[in-house]
Amino acid sequence: MKLRPVLLVLVLLSGFYYLTTRVATTGSLARWVQHGVKPMETEGGAITGPLSLTTASAAPAFDSEEQQNIAVYKKALPSVVNITSTAVAFNFFYGPVPQQGQGSGFILNKDGLILTNNHVINNAQRVEVTLSDKHKYKATVLTVDKGHDLALIKINNVPNLVPATLAESHSLIVGQRVYAIGNPFGLSGTMTRGIVSAIRSIRGQEGNPIEDAIQTDAAVNPGNSGGPLLNSRGEVIGITTMIASNGADQSSGIGFAIPIDTAKAVLDDFAKYGRVRRPSLDIVTLPIGPDIAQQIGLPSDYGILIERVLPGGAAEKAGLHGGTQKMYDGNVPVMLGGDLIVAMDGQEIASPQDLSAAMNTHRAGDTVTLTVFRGQKKLSVKVTLGDAKDTVPGSQGEQV
Repeated sequence: MKLRPVLLVLVLLSGFYYLTTRVATTGSLARWVQHGVKPMETEGGAITGPLSLTTASAAPAFDSEEQQNIAVYKKALPSVVNITSTAVAFNFFYGPVPQQGQGSGFILNKDGLILTNNHVINNAQRVEVTLSDKHKYKATVLTVDKGHDLALIKINNVPNLVPATLAESHSLIVGQRVYAIGNPFGLSGTMTRGIVSAIRSIRGQEGNPIEDAIQTDAAVNPGNSGGPLLNSRGEVIGITTMIASNGADQSSGIGFAIPIDTAKAVLDDFAKYGRVRRPSLDIVTLPIGPDIAQQIGLPSDYGILIERVLPGGAAEKAGLHGGTQKMYDGNVPVMLGGDLIVAMDGQEIASPQDLSAAMNTHRAGDTVTLTVFRGQKKLSVKVTLGDAKDTVPGSQGEQV
């Protein structure tokens, strides 16, 4: 009977020896772990508690949102280019010093036409384009439109170019998803995502008006300028042009893009005339709302008031009247008493955006019919549109 405890101890020791020498070295213990046997957690080399492991049986699939992001990137990336411009500046001793700037652009056709911002290549002596496949080509500046901050450049004899697909921008809705692809801080092929935050008129870097600019919270930074702003189908709806940085030279969550409809009108002029022929009424204007209309006794609570008619321009030739009475809006002088534009060709003009949209459907030399109030009298006036210049008057109003 005394031998039984001894035999039991020997059996237990033999089992422990087998587990620690045979099972551990063959990996069987690891298989036990995968089948639910929980080894112990350790702390300082001591076993303290159970550890549960879960391994994926296969690589996870992309969800629908990720699939869309990837599809947009793959479609648009081959059309996006990096643009390096080299200009010559002079140091303190009047010695020439090359200065380089970077921006983005996108391919318009297989002949090598590329659209970008004018400020990306402005005053450049040399322009170089790097494609998404890292090949570099010298580019020629064909023409620029400083008023819209657009430039058309060209690379020659490049095979297998992938043109971007252009959409429309007049039907954009605040809240819809957008993507920006470009070269922020020289980091080529970078994509960011956001939404259309607003559609508003702004002033460009040179003070030029940009009507119906697309505001977005997609992160854009220096180097994104000239690159495409895309919809969820990978189609171009705008050209990234500037950020509201509040003094910091980086994204603050507010970026702006030139609407692609504006760019299409500019490109159409390029193709037909070799330059931009933006239509103009040759007037300086003041937007009118209900409060101002009531304050100064206008017959309509909306419209565009003509402050000044430019000498020799389209409006003067048509007999339109500018203001004659000076008053102040805060510290800014404005001229009252001019004609109030309320419609063009029967289309209501309630804001500068309405007037810009109506003008974008015409070219210099077209004749339009304006509906105006002169005092309390309603008139129809035919105006032959002039050819806008790239000057921007220093006034509260805008030249159109």
